[in-house]
Amino acid sequence: MKDFVLPVRVYYEDTDAGGVVYHTGYIRYFERARTEWLRALGYSQQKLAQEVGVLFTVVDLSVSYMKPARLDDELQVLARVDATGGASLEFGQEVRNADGAVLAQARVRVACVDRVSLRPRRLPADLAARIAA
Repeated sequence: MKDFVLPVRVYYEDTDAGGVVYHTGYIRYFERARTEWLRALGYSQQKLAQEVGVLFTVVDLSVSYMKPARLDDELQVLARVDATGGASLEFGQEVRNADGAVLAQARVRVACVDRVSLRPRRLPADLAARIAA
């Protein structure tokens, strides 16, 4: 699948006392990009939970930090599905600055789980088909 790109600006709340994005800020950016990727496919987290009965939960996350992002920077947060399983998705993600330099990279595996039992559940068939297309 093609990269999904979410523009993000760095706000004061994202930074430490030195004006540099705190390491957990990147994890929030990655989460936002995956959520907006899903929305671009025509799904919302809330609708999937209420109408289909599934949630997505992060089960594995690895982040490499290369360069700092700073207050007021305009960033591009990329999300790309690299692999699918019956009940999981593996994403490759990056945060880039306005010059295109990679600031952080992540590998994120999310599991599709039943909203009530929190046990693994197959991806909804229509969602899996859209991802595969």
